[in-house]
Amino acid sequence: MSQEFDQVEIATGPSLISKLQECGISATDCQKLELAGYHTIESVAFTPKKHLMTVKGISDAKADVILQESSKFVSMGFTTATEVHARRADLISVTTGSRNLDTILGGGIETGAITELFGEFRTGKSQICHQLAVTCQLPISMGGAEGKCLYIDTEGTFRPVRILAVAERYGLNGQDVLDNVAYARAYNADHQQQLLIHASAMMAESKFALLIIDSAMNLYRTDFSGRGELSARQMHLAKFLRNLMRLADEYGIAVVITNQVVAQVDGANPYNPDPKKPIGGNILAHASTTRLFLKKGRATTRVAKIYDSPCLPESDATYNIGADGIGDPIDEEA
Repeated sequence: MSQEFDQVEIATGPSLISKLQECGISATDCQKLELAGYHTIESVAFTPKKHLMTVKGISDAKADVILQESSKFVSMGFTTATEVHARRADLISVTTGSRNLDTILGGGIETGAITELFGEFRTGKSQICHQLAVTCQLPISMGGAEGKCLYIDTEGTFRPVRILAVAERYGLNGQDVLDNVAYARAYNADHQQQLLIHASAMMAESKFALLIIDSAMNLYRTDFSGRGELSARQMHLAKFLRNLMRLADEYGIAVVITNQVVAQVDGANPYNPDPKKPIGGNILAHASTTRLFLKKGRATTRVAKIYDSPCLPESDATYNIGADGIGDPIDEEA
């Protein structure tokens, strides 16, 4: 059986939307797409035609031409599983700072995917985010991705002093590390969505390795209340998560989102040993590539469990929250 497929020669990394001018797309139309949040050819190629037509000045016929020319730069057909396997072998994982955590994660936080950290308060979700904001800047040989970090904060828990403490641990210049973290506070669900458009523009201009949303569901819980708005909330959330997946695909960045838990009403069920579950429903569950459940342990020790993953086995690990970030429990390090 033949293993050959029609291939399209594409450049590594995302292609800026201005490159479409080489195919006859006007500079004005490219600018209109950029203003609408489409900064790369990949973002256009992955977008349904009806969404492109919502951009002011892009007609039905013009959308057809733009999609046709974009498809010349982006491979969207079949390929061999061998090639997929080879590409996955080249993926970079960002270290969490804990050998135990990295082990169950298959090396660390995977790039090109969404990793969800969920658990109740004081389980280390934000601490891991601060840690990753630093480790993503490390050389690849040290478990980093040699890129900058985008940090969207919805709860007001971002603390630069934690970034500095982790930077000192790795012998990095604190000021340089802070300069490489782009921070934004999101104030409502619409603003949170809008920030992804700004994020895409920044990624098109500079090398970013990580996007953090801490936490993804916080604003949805307050902006959409009651069962009457549940459908609207889930539709808005689905669009937000789709944009996150698009950014992960386009730029090959690691996306990390934190999530809260809620007690189940049937928590007294004897067959349910842990009555807490992540919020967001099936939409968030399906969007996350890997879901990591964080629990409290003794003193500063915490427990992480692989809750869901397409390739990682169900396993758990202990980690420690210290003054210099996330690490392994002291007795294990000894």
